[in-house]
Amino acid sequence: MDTLFNMRAFVCVAETGSFTAAAQRLDLTTSYVSRAVASLESHLRTRLLQRTTRRVALTEAGQRYLARCEQILGYIEEAEAEASQAHARPVGNLKVHAVTGIGQHYLIKAIAAYRGMHPDVSFDMTLANRTPDILDEGYDISVVIAEELPDSGFISQRLGSTYSVLCAAPDYLAQHGEPLRPGDLGQHQCLRLVNPVMALDHWQFKGPNGQEFVDVPQTPFQVNTADAMTEALKAGIGIGVLPIYSAAAGLRDGSLVRVLPEYNLFPLGIFALYPSRQFLDAKIRTWVEFLRDFLPARLAADEACIAPLANKKFPGEFFNAACASPQGDAQGFAP
Repeated sequence: MDTLFNMRAFVCVAETGSFTAAAQRLDLTTSYVSRAVASLESHLRTRLLQRTTRRVALTEAGQRYLARCEQILGYIEEAEAEASQAHARPVGNLKVHAVTGIGQHYLIKAIAAYRGMHPDVSFDMTLANRTPDILDEGYDISVVIAEELPDSGFISQRLGSTYSVLCAAPDYLAQHGEPLRPGDLGQHQCLRLVNPVMALDHWQFKGPNGQEFVDVPQTPFQVNTADAMTEALKAGIGIGVLPIYSAAAGLRDGSLVRVLPEYNLFPLGIFALYPSRQFLDAKIRTWVEFLRDFLPARLAADEACIAPLANKKFPGEFFNAACASPQGDAQGFAP
């Protein structure tokens, strides 16, 4: 039995005072509407309407039931309108996962700019260096970095790409010397950044000679966040890998020096993952579209900060100009 439809048929008969008029409003036959009300009465074991050849009248039980039905159907209409509105207009809470570095250095600023356009959307963001189970953990969207994504049932949008560079403190290099080629790293204290997309025991470089692989010697220090690695490098513990957005501030103020500036670690893609394209909630759709416009310019600004350091003849003024964001402020520098 379709209880919800039968309730609607009953309310329509009560409002019009006639099975025939109710049938016309619902675009159904009179017999179909009559059977729907009879089925509802049988289910409730209560007579809701008194029927005569000339009129239909509510019983006392029918009057009470009518008030409840109108309330329930009103709630359903509100829920349907709200759901339809969510498809058409960005509104509600957006639960977002992001890898820590991307979230801290880019997405916080992106959220501030996005909410300037869509103030009815709130954010619940979790930062973690892993790819979550989006459905089981209830995320609307996940922003991850990877060389390539495994096959899955999720929709993915590429938002841009980034890479890492080698850095060390000036004092460390003054004491231990500066490697001239990747193979020289075996003579240095190499610090390991633990993350899900890079092997701990070997680094893959792209440089003048194409791809080169270096086995990382036994390390005196490893850590799982780029910001913590930045502090370890500034303290002079050794040479380590930093994403460009984490390295830029230290390279700018001189607390870090880029090591092997002709070499980059291989680029990684930045992807947005979400469950489905069909009937996509407006807040998810507009957030992904916004990130596709927002991130590339910020990634390019950070890359511009790094690139001049490959040639140490560039003056500091050029470096600072290269680090200017599209809006004229420094991008990618953690507070």
